[in-house]
Amino acid sequence: MEHVKALIIKFIMVTAVLWVILGLFFGVDFGEIITISVILTPLAYVIGDLLILRNFNNTIATFADFGLSFITIWLIGTAVINEPISVATASLISSLAIAVGEWFYHSYVNAQVFDGQNKDNQTLNESFSTEFADETDVQDGTTYHQNVQNKSYHEDQNDPYKK
Repeated sequence: MEHVKALIIKFIMVTAVLWVILGLFFGVDFGEIITISVILTPLAYVIGDLLILRNFNNTIATFADFGLSFITIWLIGTAVINEPISVATASLISSLAIAVGEWFYHSYVNAQVFDGQNKDNQTLNESFSTEFADETDVQDGTTYHQNVQNKSYHEDQNDPYKK
């Protein structure tokens, strides 16, 4: 049920953005806007949200949604938009606005659909994680840092000018 709710919210967001930019600024018919929204919404949800957002972070998913929106609006727009406009420019502006909305929409998807289980705060590849530890001196069992501290302490004690 959460996926259906998320899809409806995404459809409303995409349709509203396309209506404002394509409809009001470029004079595209509402039927053409609905056609683009019906194709773009499930495609962006599956690729951008279910695949990319779940496995990466919000920034990567937002850039992916921008690229996917731009290509989809451009390709579908050249096929269905009958008005004499620059479809590439309209696609670019629409995709930028959709990407801004996606940034906030991803927070909703993370909290409601994925239950906060995406990898926003995790390392993408565990083999790139770093382990922090002290090296142990094999001969006396102390760490390197303890040896350095002991050496400087003893040098200070033996220095006649520091007393």
